[in-house]
Amino acid sequence: MKDTQALKDFLQTPRKIVITTHANPDADALGSSLGLHHFLVRLGQEVSTIVPNSYPDFLEWMPGNPLVINYEKNKEKSDELIFSADLLFCLDYSGFGRIKDMKEVAEGTKAKIALVDHHLNPEINPDFNFWDDHAAATAELIYDLIVDYSGKEVIDKGIAECLYAGIMTDTGSFKHPSTTSKIHRMVAELIDLGADVNKVSRLIYDTNSLHRLKFLGHALAEKLKVNEEARIAYFVIGEEDFKDFRLKQGDTEGLVNYALSIKGIVVAAIIIQRENEIKLSFRSIGDFAVNKFAEEYFRGGGHKNASGGMSELSLKETEEKFKKLIEEDILKTHVK
Repeated sequence: MKDTQALKDFLQTPRKIVITTHANPDADALGSSLGLHHFLVRLGQEVSTIVPNSYPDFLEWMPGNPLVINYEKNKEKSDELIFSADLLFCLDYSGFGRIKDMKEVAEGTKAKIALVDHHLNPEINPDFNFWDDHAAATAELIYDLIVDYSGKEVIDKGIAECLYAGIMTDTGSFKHPSTTSKIHRMVAELIDLGADVNKVSRLIYDTNSLHRLKFLGHALAEKLKVNEEARIAYFVIGEEDFKDFRLKQGDTEGLVNYALSIKGIVVAAIIIQRENEIKLSFRSIGDFAVNKFAEEYFRGGGHKNASGGMSELSLKETEEKFKKLIEEDILKTHVK
């Protein structure tokens, strides 16, 4: 990787390192962060991992979870660590706006910046660049960084399982077009290095609360909206749903994929209102680029077939805007 030797030279001296990732961390964000954390500790570095806010319960099994600092709960300590850091890793995000309240202190740090990310159009200008939009997951880039730096022999079971979790989820359990032969070879190496793939898959996908299962049934029966002619399907989830079903962070994860799985559907979305915030997640099949749609209309972005955005309108107004624009865009691009 292009900046590995420069990073290696910089880390010849023990440094204070802070690893950060985006708000509402998913398995790739947390898995790549903790995988890198363990590796850097083995190099004798002083390492802290800070996330902007909480993440789903089903990710708490990851080795090193107790070491993760939640910025919302430990702002003073986090600010001090970032302010005094020699090196700040930005993992799985390409702009400081993605780290919410951490943005100001991260932008103001005198630390050198290392960017490890696979999203389009990076806004961060790093000192050490490991950005690659062709990568399937940030965990893939961390694997490459570690192997290029020290060889795969330094990857133990814990690191292997963290990285496997990130790759598995960001490839949609190896279903997305980003699942290359390289990804399969990498996963085979992670298995050889100790990753228990059955355990990781079960802990992430098959550890549901009763509330979440009841919500899933409710969402499919009452919240799913389908326009077969326009070939779109979407969910609208309001604050009352979070209260009625006692939903936690991550309980809506993966719901949008049910909409996309309907025969004939080419674009799916989920519109979520929570804590005075409206977020949208988009998924598509084939040539329809939801990242461009999100960027143009909802201050968002991401990958061609998976992206997200935000809205400052009401929930109803957001739904109406989405429905009108997506139908127009599908007709305009002649998706077949």
